Amino acid sequence: MKIAIFGTGAVGGYFGGRLAQAGRQVVFIARGKHLQALQANGLKVDSINGDFTVHPVQATDDPTEAGVVDAVIVGVKAWQVPEAAEAMRPMVGPQTFVVPLQNGVDAPSQLVAVLGAEHVLGGLCGLWSFVVEPGHIRHAGVDPFVNFGELDNRASDRTEKLRQAFAQANVNVEIPPDIHVAMWRKFLFIVSTSGMGAVTRSPIGTYRELPETRKMLEQVMSEVFQLARAHNIDLPEDAVSTALAFIDGLPASGTASMQRDIMEGRPSELETQNGAVVRMAQEVGVDTPLNAFIYHSLLPMELRARGQVEF
Repeated sequence: MKIAIFGTGAVGGYFGGRLAQAGRQVVFIARGKHLQALQANGLKVDSINGDFTVHPVQATDDPTEAGVVDAVIVGVKAWQVPEAAEAMRPMVGPQTFVVPLQNGVDAPSQLVAVLGAEHVLGGLCGLWSFVVEPGHIRHAGVDPFVNFGELDNRASDRTEKLRQAFAQANVNVEIPPDIHVAMWRKFLFIVSTSGMGAVTRSPIGTYRELPETRKMLEQVMSEVFQLARAHNIDLPEDAVSTALAFIDGLPASGTASMQRDIMEGRPSELETQNGAVVRMAQEVGVDTPLNAFIYHSLLPMELRARGQVEF
């Protein structure tokens, strides 16, 4: 099974590295200094589950050079998915399937619009990781997991083959009964931690402990829960309490990638997280006042990072 990692950052680099470490044929799509480091020194991963290096690695910035693959793992930021979908066309043959691991719930439909429904799965993942320097990734928290499945939730040989590949790489992997429910459960969690972290400029341990901000955290999740139900996503009744319990178990110093991007003045996933909540809520007439407050409060920083406003 030949697997392409489209976007070799903190997420794609970690999971692609584990697959390559397990002997899978993996080609990494990267660019710039990150690509140069991969080609020169391989991929270095520091992990709470054991450090490792993959060297040499097959890495390129040209999908045509990579050729047609069996599966594409999409590891770019959520706002980069439409552009990535166009760029990966040379790797997508008649039997190729594409697995998005982005935060948010928009990626599958964006990929379908470009590549066709027959090539796209739903997917999500979880881990706390970041790029230390080009070619060097650090996994600092959360036991990594990957979930994926056919968009119609049917069983398939291709999902089973990929599940086995991840399992043999010692990655926690599951094909959930309903991939859309699984994606929305992750969405509920990531929207709340990203938004609260970015608007308070504080780590998880701070805003989950203060009564005032913990109440806000719970309200953000409750709004996403109601939105999911309005979109006919059958989230379980305990989705909010389960997410809160998970957050309580995270490292106190933890921060979300969207939060870090906003605080460091980079373009972020604001539009595909709290912004997406506001947009989808308007479509079905659901009230999401706290998500709207967070989105509107962070929007000036986002627009400045994208060069659309100056201050």
